[in-house]
Formats: sequence, C-alpha cells, structure tokens
Amino acid sequence: MLTFTHDGGTFSLTPRHLAIAGWAGRDQAGVRHHIEELAELGVKPPSATPLFYRVGREQLTQHDVVQMLGGHGSGEVEACLVSDEEGTLWVTVASDHTDRKLEAVGVAESKQLCAKPVAREAWRFDEVRRHWDQIELSSVIEEDGQAVTYQLGTLAELLDVPTLLAQLPSPLASNGALAPGYVLLCGTVPTRGGIRPSRHFSMSLHDPVLSRTLRHAYHIEELEVVQ
Repeated sequence: MLTFTHDGGTFSLTPRHLAIAGWAGRDQAGVRHHIEELAELGVKPPSATPLFYRVGREQLTQHDVVQMLGGHGSGEVEACLVSDEEGTLWVTVASDHTDRKLEAVGVAESKQLCAKPVAREAWRFDEVRRHWDQIELSSVIEEDGQAVTYQLGTLAELLDVPTLLAQLPSPLASNGALAPGYVLLCGTVPTRGGIRPSRHFSMSLHDPVLSRTLRHAYHIEELEVVQ
C-alpha cells in the first residue's frame, strides 16, 4: 500500500497496475538522444514511441533504503500520475530505477527487475494542470563523495498529460483517463554526463508557480550476485 500526504490530509492506495511511459519526449531530438545513450549500452531501439512498459505493482516502494541485485542499476526521475479509487488524478515524483546490464537484453525485463521508489507526498493534478510545462524535474547522484546534478529539465520536454493519456492502451485507460488504482510514470529527461550507476539517488519535482517541491531520496543496498 502507498500512502501520500497532501494539503488536505492523506490518502492511501493499493495499486492495481503500474505502467512506465518510455520514449515519451515531446521533442523528438531529445528522444533520439536518450535512445543513443542507451544504444551505447547495447539497448535495441524501440518499435514505436511512446511505449508503455508494464511492471509488477509490487515494485512500487516508498522506502528510503532499497535492496537491488548487483551494481548495474541507475535511477531516472519521472513525474508520476496516480489515479485513486475515485478516479481523482494526483501527481508525485518517482524513479524508474533500471538494471542497465539487463537492459541490453530487454528493456521490459530490466524495468521489472528493479524497485520503483516513489515519494510520500502528492499534489492534485488539477492544481498544476495549467502550468504543467513549467514544473521542473531534477535528480542528484553521489560520485566520489560529492553530490552531482544528474538530470535537470522541465515537463515541457515530455509529452503533455492529455497526449499521453490519449495513447494509453487498454486496460490502463478508462474513458480517456488513467483508470482508478493505476499508476503511470510519465517519462524522463536526459542525463548529464551519460547514464551511470550510483548507490544514492535524490529526486525532486519543483513547482515554480506555487513555490513548492516534491522530494524523495533513496539508498541502494547492493545484493551480491552469486554463481
């Protein structure tokens, strides 16, 4: 179960399904850049854009420490849409943590292997709908003991929510909206300096219009790969 705080209190949700939008850039040049980043790791290009990868709902977590197999994973900050049981749409921040070694074998498989950390606070989507493009995405990793900006961009770089929802396949969609109980990660922005692993990942979604920020950070507890 996920529990979120907001200005009016809290709400809890047992997610029914989780999907992750891939190749969801509004600017096709940015999409190609991300594809090229992954191609350097041996990842095959997508068959279409965007794609909606299905991931087990159990992978969603709000823990600060997450166990993951091996040291080949890295995070990706994303806006995350949550449709509660009444169909009210909320937005929070999440990480599409992905095993980059397995990604060269299959993107869908690599996403399923890793937990998807998500923040404990959310905003009503209606509160940010009109200035969605101005919202800022950022992530920070740790390198040599120093905090390093890993990603920085705005939601204007990604497909807007109406466009994204219009392309949702069944059963993710319900009358043109995200179905109740469903969670959707909305795509990411390019990295600075290339994709690379880090045991610590901090992420934020900043609303400059209403002067508020959603934040979450997590640490990776690496599990040994035995043969």
